[in-house]
Amino acid sequence: MTAPTTPKRGILRVYLGAAPGVGQTVAMLGEGHRRQGRGVDVVIGIVETHGREHTQKEIGGLPVIPRLAVSHRGITLQEMDLDGVLQRRPQVVLVDEMAHTNAPGSLHEKRWQDIQTLICAGINVITTVNVQHLESLTDAVQAITGIRQRETVPDAVVRAADQIELVDMSPQALRRRLAHGHVYPAERVDAAMGNYFREGNLGALRELALLWVADRVEEALERYRAQHGISGTWPSRERIVVALSPGPEGEQLLRRGARITGRVQGRDLTAVLVVPADGTVGTPTHEVERLRTLTESLGGSFHLVVGDDPASAALEFARSVNGTQIVVGASKHSRLVQVFRSSTSMSIVQGSGDIDVHMVTHPRSRTVKRRRISRSRRTLLSWALAPVIPVALTLLMLPLDGQLDLSAVLLIYLLGVLGNALVGGILQAVFTSLAAGLMANYFFIPPTGSLTINGTTNVLALVVSVLVGTTVASVVDRSSRRAREAERGRSESQLFAAIAGGGHRGGLMEVLERARVGFGMNAVSLLQSLPGGAWEVLESVGENPPQDPDQADAFAQVDPDPATASTERALAMSGRRLSPADLRVVEVVAAQALAVVERRQLETQAAQTQALLRTDTLRTALLAALSHDLRTPLATVKAALSSLSDQGIELPDQDRQSLLLTAEGATDELAGLLENLLDMSRLQTGALRPIRRPVSVDEVLHRALISVPPGRLVDEIPDDLPLLDSDSGLLERVFANIVGNAVRHSPDSSPIRITAGVVPGAALPVVQVRVCDQG
Repeated sequence: MTAPTTPKRGILRVYLGAAPGVGQTVAMLGEGHRRQGRGVDVVIGIVETHGREHTQKEIGGLPVIPRLAVSHRGITLQEMDLDGVLQRRPQVVLVDEMAHTNAPGSLHEKRWQDIQTLICAGINVITTVNVQHLESLTDAVQAITGIRQRETVPDAVVRAADQIELVDMSPQALRRRLAHGHVYPAERVDAAMGNYFREGNLGALRELALLWVADRVEEALERYRAQHGISGTWPSRERIVVALSPGPEGEQLLRRGARITGRVQGRDLTAVLVVPADGTVGTPTHEVERLRTLTESLGGSFHLVVGDDPASAALEFARSVNGTQIVVGASKHSRLVQVFRSSTSMSIVQGSGDIDVHMVTHPRSRTVKRRRISRSRRTLLSWALAPVIPVALTLLMLPLDGQLDLSAVLLIYLLGVLGNALVGGILQAVFTSLAAGLMANYFFIPPTGSLTINGTTNVLALVVSVLVGTTVASVVDRSSRRAREAERGRSESQLFAAIAGGGHRGGLMEVLERARVGFGMNAVSLLQSLPGGAWEVLESVGENPPQDPDQADAFAQVDPDPATASTERALAMSGRRLSPADLRVVEVVAAQALAVVERRQLETQAAQTQALLRTDTLRTALLAALSHDLRTPLATVKAALSSLSDQGIELPDQDRQSLLLTAEGATDELAGLLENLLDMSRLQTGALRPIRRPVSVDEVLHRALISVPPGRLVDEIPDDLPLLDSDSGLLERVFANIVGNAVRHSPDSSPIRITAGVVPGAALPVVQVRVCDQG
């Protein structure tokens, strides 16, 4: 017996549009016809035509899965039959409007979740979405159009699509299509043209769609380059990298980079400052923050990168972001200095390859500090100088033999020992001191030419000289080491500040991305422990992020707070091994990432608390407002029942019937009030969700006023009001309650006037309904 095989995951293709009416649904149907013509089994899961004849004609001969009727509060809603599609098991299914919210009682809340179920079942899906429904762009769309989109789809779901195709149309062409009645009915065209479909709105939405798709194309390009090991620069998109140096000319370089960027289509500005691993960065923290602020004000992104060689680190960073041009400050070193030591700018030019280099002259570069030699190179140099210094000093003093006394000779050797201590460390200085003592004994202490020493004074002088040299070298080495630690602490604080700033501005993804770039890693994941020793990925950046500690090249675990959490979280990096000092920095970055997660959780809790507070305030106000209305029917029922139950009162049948009708009416009124309270409670707890659809104010009001006695109302509602985005049943209840209160508390001779109209000057079509009474 063979085990059942897991179905191969289906392919998702998304047609993305900038606004309704650009033709995503028609493009999806056209692709369905093309595949059907090639013999592929294609069905329509659901297509929303919105009454458009052209869209309806495009369905043609494509088979359609019958829709599923869902009844909710007396209204029948039509949704995609997910079970029917799964039973039919076509090769391709067409599913329109992936951001749609399903009717209550459906298997999934959102249609994109239905799509994921189909893909997991091995069915290929072709779907559509508008850019305003992408979750990350809701704030931008609201700022442009003034409308908050409540039906959204996570960006990660759309980014995970195998194919994303932009359905593009110019704003002018879309407005012509709208004017011809191909998007909305004729009665809605004028309102749409003057509000959502203004040419400026459409142009901004089109730019959002183009930029979002361009970023997805670049992500796919980076995946391809990583999978094929391509490290060279592909000039598919101009990206200007400004290599900042630890000096005061950074502002000038950034502004020059911004000017170069401004002349390039598809431009992108990125600034990078290399922080040496040994902490010898020469830029103060406040200067780094100023450069970061300036970069972001110019529309670019700022990065700190850890590396011993600024030129190599800057080039490696530029290639990692597919940079096409580098802006670097020209060196002011003399030619003689450059013969012995190449400047950073020249090293970048020599190693740039296919990356264009802009070398910018800047008069303030003369104040730039000279680049220091790395710690490893200084150690090697110091060991090389340990035997060279005593030999060189000996050769210099031999011609003066007889003119220098022993104390002068030993002081000169001591000077060489101190010089080597400044270059290297204590071991090299001790070696230099011992070698200098042996040479002083052999060449300058009688009898010369042998290691024998005559005289107690000479022995004491030599021993003291070696001890002093060793002691002073130890002090110098310790001071140098502490200075390096202080410098490293400053560079680490700068890196922490950059990562923390990313957390405040962009959230967890920004923190992880800055950590990935700062440490030169391929991918970074924030992990959380699960029962049984497994791990789950909370968030990740980069290609092939580690899924557990075993896949990581660098790993830092954050112990949970027993008072607040029982799970453990950790930061995992892949790409290269890090030194123990860098791992200490990774631990701090992990703590920063955890702080961002906890801050996000606290913000969510605070929002929920505020919502509960508003709900409680509303409930209190509602109960206070209804207290009188609740007492009135209760008093009426009690009075009627008391009269009916009083045996001492002889009531005619007509009066008895009148009291019964009065009690029944008051009971119905009380039941209606209680039903309103229960519906309000269900709405607040989420048990009852509004079904938002375009509704007519006129129709809803007329249904709500059926029970109002004739002659009590004066209806002044025009017929040309725009449609409202609302729940028809709940809106009807609101109107019925307001008008019912007006009727109850107004004299019978006083009519109730109801007027409605569009509020002039509003950014969006706002309808105002007025209920005027004299009660």
